[in-house]
Amino acid sequence: MAKVKGNGVFHRLYVGTGAFDIIGKRKRWYVVFGVILLISIASIGIKQFNLGIDFVGGTKIQMPSTSSSGPISVESVKSTFTKALGEDATAVQSVGVGDTATIQIRSETLNVEQVTKLKNTLDSDLKPTGGLQSISDSAVSASWGGEITTKALIALIVFLIAVAIFLALYFELSMAIAALIAVLHDVIITAGVYSLIGFEVSPATVIGLLTILGFSLYDTVVVFDKVKENTRGILGLTRRTYGEAANLAVNQTLMRSINTSLIALLPVLGLLVIGVGFLGVGTLKDLALVQLTGIFIGALSSIYIATPAAVDLKMRDPKYKAQAKRVLDRRNSQARKLAAGQTVDDTVESTDEAVVDAEIRKEKAYATAAGVPSRTPKAADLRRGRPTGKKQR
Repeated sequence: MAKVKGNGVFHRLYVGTGAFDIIGKRKRWYVVFGVILLISIASIGIKQFNLGIDFVGGTKIQMPSTSSSGPISVESVKSTFTKALGEDATAVQSVGVGDTATIQIRSETLNVEQVTKLKNTLDSDLKPTGGLQSISDSAVSASWGGEITTKALIALIVFLIAVAIFLALYFELSMAIAALIAVLHDVIITAGVYSLIGFEVSPATVIGLLTILGFSLYDTVVVFDKVKENTRGILGLTRRTYGEAANLAVNQTLMRSINTSLIALLPVLGLLVIGVGFLGVGTLKDLALVQLTGIFIGALSSIYIATPAAVDLKMRDPKYKAQAKRVLDRRNSQARKLAAGQTVDDTVESTDEAVVDAEIRKEKAYATAAGVPSRTPKAADLRRGRPTGKKQR
């Protein structure tokens, strides 16, 4: 029987030993996401947003979607609106299913005369069930959408402050700053996608934008927690740099990040399909679209933005620069010895056996595929009979 290979990309990705050099190639990711960020900012500034009626104000007309001769199509309503007023409606959509289905028309603010003329034309041309009395109209004020936006911005600021304090206390300041960079990156790019494609922005969109912040932060915290575990006591070691330990953490949590994102996307896709395809509820579409976009971008930022940014901020510390230099010096020394045919003593330099042995047990499963050598107990300690973390029998 042919043996199943266990060193394929998908296998290594699944077990967390993919050895993807994400941190080492972080400048490449900075350029890619930087370009996307600039495009998003430019679109927001130049093209701006397709604001819904709740933000710009206007008139909403609602009527039954059926008549004595059968269902009324959205296209027929659009043409009737144009015939009555000589201009196109802002939006026409079918809402609901079955006997409760209605057609909603949104337009710029109409005066009483225009509303009366439109309703009469809709009644005479389309003959909706219930007649003229079944066609209702309402004025929508722009102040409500503005109020929602103001409250959302306040909530965003409070959220970012709370996140910064929590991460600074639980992790450290550099990780808190990196997480905020990733969250702001997610918000700007998601908003840029809406601006670039022209999706309509409604209050549901603003609310959905706030919900994706929690997901983005959750994914980032999972990776940071593994980074914290992998870099504990690293200043006293010369086996790997802070960046290499962080890269190992990203690889170890990569499959979890992918699985979490896919699972989170399933209910959002269900919300989008059922809410729009079956129920015809525009609010559900607005909520699902922003979550779909935000979850995808948030998953990428936790891997390619948050952790690399944390590494760059951490490496500004002279202590970590010095530790990285010691790692390189050790490797250069070992390379020279190997080139000269000498034996390399592949030992650890820490004297804390309990800490070292615990780290060795964890790293043996990852180190080979992650591209860095695994540590072994000091040969001198073994000769002296010092404990290595295993019971002697």
